[in-house]
Amino acid sequence: MTESYPLRTFIAHAVLILGILIVAFPIYYTFVASTHSLQTILRPPLPLLPGDRFIENYSEALFGGVGRIGGVSVGTLLFNTTVMALGIAIGKICISILSAYAIVFFRFPLRMTFFWLIFVTLMLPVEVRILPTYKVMVDFGLIDTYAGLIVPIIASATATLLFRQFFLTIPGELVEAARVDGAGPFRFFKDILLPLSKTNIAALFVILFIYGWTQYLWPLLVTNRNDMNTIVIALRKMISFADADTEWHLVMVTCMLAIVPPILVVVLMQRWFVRGLVDTEK
Repeated sequence: MTESYPLRTFIAHAVLILGILIVAFPIYYTFVASTHSLQTILRPPLPLLPGDRFIENYSEALFGGVGRIGGVSVGTLLFNTTVMALGIAIGKICISILSAYAIVFFRFPLRMTFFWLIFVTLMLPVEVRILPTYKVMVDFGLIDTYAGLIVPIIASATATLLFRQFFLTIPGELVEAARVDGAGPFRFFKDILLPLSKTNIAALFVILFIYGWTQYLWPLLVTNRNDMNTIVIALRKMISFADADTEWHLVMVTCMLAIVPPILVVVLMQRWFVRGLVDTEK
């Protein structure tokens, strides 16, 4: 029998509501600012209710271009960032799951040596190897390209380790049964491992998509043209030291548009994300 504690329940809900308000209010205030004119934003205090320039401001940012970033539209920035985030997430998952598959299910010389070499790269983040990586991108002519944004950071030792640990939990009897049924390596991977790994893949996709979406240092170095900037880089360029030179209404619109795709990914995939992290029954 479950006992009811009305006061304890009320306090718990009050704390949760207060936490939501503290987290959500800056986002709401940004949205309010994105619906007002520049003159209204520069003349404090900013109203707490949305203004009447929602359509005008969002249309100007998405299709009209922003002056401080060379007239590039926020739609172009969103496209660049989406391509980069998807490329990083999908690339990391593909490389990691294939690496883990080879390490766990194949027997070849120096197998564990290769695994530990992959694992050691956890101590070599992009910031440590950024100069030689940039030199390689220059030599291959990949500056201001999507390949230059994606390829240098698609390898993931963390995802490889997670897939390896999951593959080690697969019973040997399942592998033997697949072999008896005549399943080759590719069929075993496609028909058995991938379906079993779908929750892990979903959880990693959410994490890696957000990781790729919020990248700052590498896109800052590898892109020189404004039309190849990601939305995070463009936000920094849009802000000037002088308030009068900053189109704050467009900055606020860009901020709102920048957080929409990651939120959608988390909301749409939250069930798979949670199952991939906590579900032990595959």
